[in-house]
Amino acid sequence: MRIKTSVLFFLAAVILLSGCSIKARIRKADKRYDIGEYSAAADLYKRIYSNLTYKEKAFKGKIAFRQAECYRLTNQVKAEQSYQNALRYNYADSALLLHYALMLHKNGKYPEAAANYKLYLKTDSNNVVALNGLKACNTIAEILKNQTHYDVKRPSDFNQRRTSNYSPAFVGTSADMIAFTSTRPLDKKTVQKNSAITGLPVNDIFISRKNAVGKWETPESIEGEINTVNDEGVCTFSSDGKIMFYTRSSSTADGHGTEIFMSNRAGGTWSKPQKIKIFADSTISVAHPAISPDGLTLYFVSDNKKGLGGKDIWKGTLANAECKYIENLGPAINTPGDEMFPTVAPDGTLYFSSNGHVGFGGLDIYKATPKKDEAWIVENMGLPINSSSDDFGITFDGKSPKGYFSSNRNETKGLDAIWSFELPELAYSIEGKVTDEKGTEIPEATIRMVSNSGLNTRIITKKDGTYRIKIDKDMDCIMQASARGYLNQKNSVSSSGLDSSKIFTVNFKLSSVSKPIQIENIFYEFGKWDLTMASEAGLQVLVKMLNDNPNITIEISANTDYVGSNPDNKALSEKRAKSVVDYLISKKIASDRLSSVGYGEEKPVTVDANLAKKYSFLKVNDVLDETYILKLTPEQQEIANQINRRTEFRVLKTTYKLY
Repeated sequence: MRIKTSVLFFLAAVILLSGCSIKARIRKADKRYDIGEYSAAADLYKRIYSNLTYKEKAFKGKIAFRQAECYRLTNQVKAEQSYQNALRYNYADSALLLHYALMLHKNGKYPEAAANYKLYLKTDSNNVVALNGLKACNTIAEILKNQTHYDVKRPSDFNQRRTSNYSPAFVGTSADMIAFTSTRPLDKKTVQKNSAITGLPVNDIFISRKNAVGKWETPESIEGEINTVNDEGVCTFSSDGKIMFYTRSSSTADGHGTEIFMSNRAGGTWSKPQKIKIFADSTISVAHPAISPDGLTLYFVSDNKKGLGGKDIWKGTLANAECKYIENLGPAINTPGDEMFPTVAPDGTLYFSSNGHVGFGGLDIYKATPKKDEAWIVENMGLPINSSSDDFGITFDGKSPKGYFSSNRNETKGLDAIWSFELPELAYSIEGKVTDEKGTEIPEATIRMVSNSGLNTRIITKKDGTYRIKIDKDMDCIMQASARGYLNQKNSVSSSGLDSSKIFTVNFKLSSVSKPIQIENIFYEFGKWDLTMASEAGLQVLVKMLNDNPNITIEISANTDYVGSNPDNKALSEKRAKSVVDYLISKKIASDRLSSVGYGEEKPVTVDANLAKKYSFLKVNDVLDETYILKLTPEQQEIANQINRRTEFRVLKTTYKLY
């Protein structure tokens, strides 16, 4: 009995000690979490979670949530699974559903993200981040269609394997020197240790210069006393490139937080950095400086509790090493989410990144244009600059629509890389071919073009009848093709309102002046002379031809097959030709330019090369008269009769009202 009692006592002691051990390990992990050492805390939480049993689900829920938060704050996609684990164990935290939805959104799982945004909004119906997230997920199909025309690439100039490289910034306006933040070693001798905060080596600022042939040289650590054992990065430069503002963060979580420093460039090096005084309370973190082109306004990021939540963008007037008249940029820019990485382009436009506005997920880059009433017009930069991952830290090559930005797209470990972007110059051109009505090319035809911009040009087609003309954006053009022995043809092209390059194809089919031309797609009621609705397109072509050639007169002729008596066929064809003339007159074509005649079956078709190619039973120069057709099979006879049933026009004069 004593043995059993001892065993039970021993087991109880083991369980009690085990519980105390778990709680102690959780307290240790929580301490690392509370001081911001998220990478170190994540490793501790991971080991604790794997050793917990199902019965300890209260612990498992909390540990999974804290683990997910650590992964989220260090930009790791595996946060999604940890949030899912926290939900499985019914962890009660108001932020769980929102953060889980944001991570699903960031990972491109839009339907699942929308469902969790909806669940969260049941408890916090006015949350701006959740509302914007739900709106983005519900309209993502439409958003994805509106892809911009930026050409985005991942250059090798600044990126290095297994390192984070981000927030590029041109040094001055010459665009021949660029600075960026990187976790790469300062030199080959330096042995780097990973930060307990990020799990990566500390950040430093590197510089790359363009050589004489316009290629970026190997990046080097920035000169002077800028890089230290702390985290340095996210910098901005005055327009002349002589003043740098940058972020410095303590490499340990119990350090002095995040601050902004400035340094002046004299000769080939940078002066000893000087801290910028911004808030009276020095414990408030400030980061991500961006200087305006005139050097008077400093934009920056802060988690000041007087903001709208998360990290906000602020601005102040710069006076030496102090920032005065501080103000929050307001709800048009800032949300309860995070707004970070501001950049001021040379034209004064503000760019920033946010996970609180309507976007693709993670941080998206937004363009903010100021209005006269101190409001802002905020626009998402769209695909392919933005993605469902984090996209941020954009910089522009002068006033041109090209430059660099940062993104961790396609990076499973959350590492950042520098990407280039360029909006290709829009190009428009017109190309085509000039042929006769049978499709035979017409060499040395003339194409004349006049535009609303004053362009008046003429080109000659090549031997194969082809041509090509370059035009500009927002240009309305009238074109006319002409050739000796042929009627003119006009056409029009417009590049107005287009936001992408385009090649217009405009072919011309010129009608001969010296021989009858068949009018395509003219149809009559069976055995009658009434034009059918199906004839409208062919008749409109004829109207256009007459308007394009105002100095010609023509004869409209109708022809029938041999079926029926010749007098009846002739009478029918005359009425059919007159029906076409009457239509043309109704379309404002002068009656003295038109005449009509009916030939009945008197002018059967003589087979040309095109007909012989189309119908293998016909040969060139065969005449499709009654004698010939009766020798054909019934099916071939119907085809031959159909060929004979036609309406043609013939040019009579080319000098109408010229004299």
